[in-house]
Amino acid sequence: MTRTPVPTDTSAPAPATLPGPTAEPGLSPPATAPTHPTTPGRDTGPRADAEPDAASPATTANDPDSGAGDGPGAWEALVTSALLGTDRRTPPGGERGPRAAAALLDAAAAETVRRRAGLRPARAARRPEPAPEDPRPPLPAAAARRLTTLLADRPGPAGGGRRGSAPALMELLPQWLATANARGFAAPPQALPALLDAARGRTDLRPAALTFAGPRALWLARMNPDWRFALRATPGGGAALPGSAATERVRRLWGEGLFAERVTLLASLRARDPAGARELLASTWATERAEDRLMFLDSLRTGLEAADEPFLEQALADRSRNVRATAAELLSALPRSALAARMAARAATCVSLDRTLTPPAIVVEAPHECDAGMERDGVVAKPPAGRGERSWWFGQLVEAAPLATWPARLAGRTAEEIVALPVSDGWRSELHAAWCRAAVRQRDGGWARALLGAPTAPEAGGPGAVSLAERAKLLGTLSAGERAEWVAGFIATHGLSEAFQLLGMCGVPWATPLGRAVVDALNIARDAGSYPWSFSGVMGLAERCLDPSEAGRLDGLLAIPDEPEDASPGAGGYWAEAFQRLVTTLRLRAAMAGELGAGP
Repeated sequence: MTRTPVPTDTSAPAPATLPGPTAEPGLSPPATAPTHPTTPGRDTGPRADAEPDAASPATTANDPDSGAGDGPGAWEALVTSALLGTDRRTPPGGERGPRAAAALLDAAAAETVRRRAGLRPARAARRPEPAPEDPRPPLPAAAARRLTTLLADRPGPAGGGRRGSAPALMELLPQWLATANARGFAAPPQALPALLDAARGRTDLRPAALTFAGPRALWLARMNPDWRFALRATPGGGAALPGSAATERVRRLWGEGLFAERVTLLASLRARDPAGARELLASTWATERAEDRLMFLDSLRTGLEAADEPFLEQALADRSRNVRATAAELLSALPRSALAARMAARAATCVSLDRTLTPPAIVVEAPHECDAGMERDGVVAKPPAGRGERSWWFGQLVEAAPLATWPARLAGRTAEEIVALPVSDGWRSELHAAWCRAAVRQRDGGWARALLGAPTAPEAGGPGAVSLAERAKLLGTLSAGERAEWVAGFIATHGLSEAFQLLGMCGVPWATPLGRAVVDALNIARDAGSYPWSFSGVMGLAERCLDPSEAGRLDGLLAIPDEPEDASPGAGGYWAEAFQRLVTTLRLRAAMAGELGAGP
């Protein structure tokens, strides 16, 4: 069988696959649709197993030399002959034989000229509006080149413990963006596509990346569905938040916008006008879906104030259990709310001081039932699997009660003195965990310090103590300096094995005492002869958080140490490689800061 390729016409419209026989590569006809109607889903081409019919119009009416090529199916017939082969399907207007292939090419050339001459110009699309100007100063040239390098970096394959000595550039991008935003630079226009692609793949980058990208990135995002997240992150699909004189625009967006746009609008309005955001939410509250009400209610965490109490009290009667629980949580964060007072009264009946014991001890009597009033105030009646009902109810009551309840209830003792009291019948962990949650919710630094205790205390990392996850949350209520000091003391006493969560709560760059405590602990781990992979998480944090000025102190750790007899084989070389990467990264961060410091 002779199979003839369809002639290619580089100036003709792009080909599109015809229905019917499967096309080989390069054998698809142009995209110009046939002028005769077709039925979707039906095979309009000839069947591959059909025998040619000499009397068929397809073989006589489409002869380009006789003018038959003007027929509506001329091109389709030529393509079919090419697909099936000229020995199975005679080219239109041709005959079988050695010249059939040449005749097919001649006919296709003539038909191409007809098709090209018959094309009608399409109506021009509306030209897009120009991109808005970005009034911020441009990046210094060196910083712009650095940004291109960071955006071009791609993480290596996952798995394996050895990372080599090269820095992970993409991990430095968040810090670079934070510095660039702090200095008020505008993103280079040519870097916007790569910046949006990076933010699309990493949600943690989005706030800083979109701030740096500015209005031009939103202009681009309207033209690429892959970047729609940028529009959702800005009220009104990328438009600036309407001002106070544009109340109607706000209400129209609130009533007609997409859900993500409405959430963002409410959050943005809440940040600048808490009362206005609350009124906007109340205007449509009764008609919103339960899952939407939950998301909207969560936005009230920003700027939570006593004026929110009436609205939140109404939400306690909501049909959705999750909405009721969120409203109760927000009310409990207002120590003077009516719900906080009700919870304090309930919790106080469960906790008392037994002065007959030496020393005096706290006695707990957990509630015996969860009544309707407790449920209305956000207490979840059914405990999770493996949890007792009474302890579950008790923890929720104490968590929601104002912490000011306990000095008055426990003979005027301070938070430190209360935490130091023994607790009878094994209720200590439950009670202290509830107080931890209350301190985090109410942002009470005094109670947080009392519950954290001294970082050098043996029980700081031992069983029965406040968990590391709870300690990390408590640290979030303290100042950056206090956090760094506490974690440095913890590492000096307990090492790095339990410190990863705590380090994540510390400000960047790490304060000098904290950075030196981390480096000293890493050095001790190296001398112990273990592999560095057990500390890869801490090492990664050090690369991003250690003060770059500490790089000089690490030069002495770059040499491969003498390995003790009981050391893991090759561990010294791996540690030297890890410290080399750390030093290189710190010096790279110093260079980045210098490049960005060349601006205003």
